[in-house]
Amino acid sequence: MNFRIDSFELQKRLSDIQSIIEKKATTPVLSNFLLTVGAEGSSIYATDLDMAIKEPITVTSVQKPGKFCLPAKKLYEIAREITGEITFEESENNWVTIKAGKSYFRIACIESEEYPQWPEIDEGRQIIIDARNLLGMIEKTFYSAGEADPRYTLNGVLFHIFGEQKKMMLVGTDSHRLAAIETDIDVPFNDELKLIVPRKTVSELKKFLTGIEGDISFDISQNHIRFNIFEKEFLTKLIEGSYPAYDQVIPKNNDKTAVIAREEFISVLKRVAVINRDKSKIIKIDISENEMEIFATDPELGEARDSMDVRFDSDTLSVGYNSRYLLELLLNMETENVVIKFLDSQNPTLFMEEGVERYRCVIMPVRM
Repeated sequence: MNFRIDSFELQKRLSDIQSIIEKKATTPVLSNFLLTVGAEGSSIYATDLDMAIKEPITVTSVQKPGKFCLPAKKLYEIAREITGEITFEESENNWVTIKAGKSYFRIACIESEEYPQWPEIDEGRQIIIDARNLLGMIEKTFYSAGEADPRYTLNGVLFHIFGEQKKMMLVGTDSHRLAAIETDIDVPFNDELKLIVPRKTVSELKKFLTGIEGDISFDISQNHIRFNIFEKEFLTKLIEGSYPAYDQVIPKNNDKTAVIAREEFISVLKRVAVINRDKSKIIKIDISENEMEIFATDPELGEARDSMDVRFDSDTLSVGYNSRYLLELLLNMETENVVIKFLDSQNPTLFMEEGVERYRCVIMPVRM
């Protein structure tokens, strides 16, 4: 293998794979990536066996095509410190020499045959969706998904596809809160599919979709989903198991409605939450016809109280919440006002953007 490449191009492509590369891999080959250089095109491919990414890389010239397994982190560090054109030259016994100006590096490689094969998935079920629409749906649900939850299916975002109704629902929940959003979509089949996409994958997908405009697609197989983001292919294993019956959690009979100004509520919560030091982040809300008071107490620090105007169509109600859950929910909403629907202080509370039916969020109150 002998070729030349611009350092910025190498750095840009390597930055895409850094979070996929296993930093403390028990299998050493997984801390590497596969570089393929050829006259017909070149590419990089990386995997941690759960996720895989492949994308083209532009080289300046190819004197000798080939494949090599290179250490991803070290090569990225080198690329960040170098400007201009870099020359890669293969030497004996799996060594590669890297030259840029007066800089010289020699790094050990692994035989390309040792790197895991690119996972192939069955073709046939492909969905096309606007990239910005998908990114928006992910941002509105990702924050509610579980993290390291022993109920493994909660550590992902559900892609619930309704073939007959031609719509897709994204859902995130950690069992204390839930966010669900739906969109109309051109589904080329009539089946109903529930795909649980791992949290780490969704996090990476957010980065890849940011700044992208236009349609992208994803292919579905029994155990994998592959996102085709223009020239980039991003594939992941799906989480096996049954996702909670989220539709049963979304309240349908909450009969007490409050309407609040979203930005003002965020500001009030941030002020009061200064006193919240413990992990529970509990605040108490007293809501009446025209006013909502928010309280926080800490036995060692003291207490905080603030209030704001509200429109409420019922008698006075007191309810407790985790302030972090409330803030994350409100920060992912966009309308000027938010509609809150209560049943009582014990049952799930429904939050919706005013005038928007397709996005619903639920938070479980905490006992005061």
